[in-house]
Amino acid sequence: MAVKEQVDTSTPSRTGIKVTVVGAGFGGLTAAIECQRQGHDVEIYESFPELKALGDIISFGANGGRIFYRWANGAITARMRALSIDLSSYGFRIHKYDTGEVVVTQKTPLLDPTAPVFNGHRGELHTTVFEYARDELKIPIHLGKRVVEYFEDSEKAGIVLEDGSKVESDVVIGADGVRSKARHLVLGYDDKPKSSGYAVWRAWFSNKDMIADPLTAEFCTNGDTFNGWIGPDVHFLFSTIKNGSDCCWVLTHRDEADIKESWSFPGYLKDVYKVLEGWDPMCRKIVEKTPESTLVDWKLVYRDPLPTWVSKHGRTCVLGDSAHPFLPTSAQGATQSLEDGVTIAITLRKAGKDNVAAGVRAYQAIRYDRVKAVQKTGETTRDMWHKTDWEKVREDPTSIQLPREDWIFGFDAEKHAEEVGDQVIQQFL
Repeated sequence: MAVKEQVDTSTPSRTGIKVTVVGAGFGGLTAAIECQRQGHDVEIYESFPELKALGDIISFGANGGRIFYRWANGAITARMRALSIDLSSYGFRIHKYDTGEVVVTQKTPLLDPTAPVFNGHRGELHTTVFEYARDELKIPIHLGKRVVEYFEDSEKAGIVLEDGSKVESDVVIGADGVRSKARHLVLGYDDKPKSSGYAVWRAWFSNKDMIADPLTAEFCTNGDTFNGWIGPDVHFLFSTIKNGSDCCWVLTHRDEADIKESWSFPGYLKDVYKVLEGWDPMCRKIVEKTPESTLVDWKLVYRDPLPTWVSKHGRTCVLGDSAHPFLPTSAQGATQSLEDGVTIAITLRKAGKDNVAAGVRAYQAIRYDRVKAVQKTGETTRDMWHKTDWEKVREDPTSIQLPREDWIFGFDAEKHAEEVGDQVIQQFL
């Protein structure tokens, strides 16, 4: 039984540090929420004109749940739990791709309410966090504001919006994804995203047709489920959620598409069927129930973390996908952006308004090596599945389980930044 953590609900002292966050995704929202928690004045600028609950499944490990739990004395995690998958009795069933046999059922770890794990619809969970920031914390979120330029000097940083208006602050955080214009200011050159050599088809749909077929109804009539089929350079993950009412799947495969303009395209079922030739017929039966209109062909962008996340004057930085895009097999991309947001909020408070640049540089110093190590797990997990040694698996079925390493999930970003922040900041004063 986990000991209930005491969540600090006191009002922080104001630091006088003005922070501008670009991007209202999970990373940007978390950075803003944490900046407010640490006493900074913060506003968000987002290019999308309105909030839309788009996307499919997203995962947050216990290291992310630990961050969410500290918001509103656990109220946010309670809302997210109601939207998330519950695998406490079902676990994760891993199948051999051709025979369909269940090789191993990976048990779900015991729930720690102070560090919960979430798997749910990206849009629904995002809406929960967005509304908390905007409606309860009253953080100003300016929608429909596209940033065309970043600027800074030794005294301030800022952004130029599409309408020509300028916003100045002490710090600008670029949290607007792999195409972030902040990258150019940070690096001093244009850094184009590159294909990882893989892509995923992804879909989210209702259980109506699944229930109508006796062969697939079992996935929707017994609560939430999670199944994975592992094959040569391909894996297929299928979940049902909200007591089996919603279905979603992700199929990762080799792909060398040109991503110069976009990496998200409409998907076509005929292409999915080709990849699944020779696979367990159950996989095709699931795919057949998918409305093609819900299918997205998503090219996976991947790279090592940028050589630096911080600009010349130390007043502009990037976090999350803007700094370090992850492969889905890490199941840590979004959670690492949360850890980024927590860390920079704390290092800014510790450094103070007169030493903002030191606080920003300390954020990178604290985060960089951890992010790089966690990021590599996306490759190792993908390769473990895509190059499976089935003889080894027969001897030890647990060798194919999804890794859940304590150095990742047991990490407390807030506690760590509080412990090491002062010492790291001293290096940059």
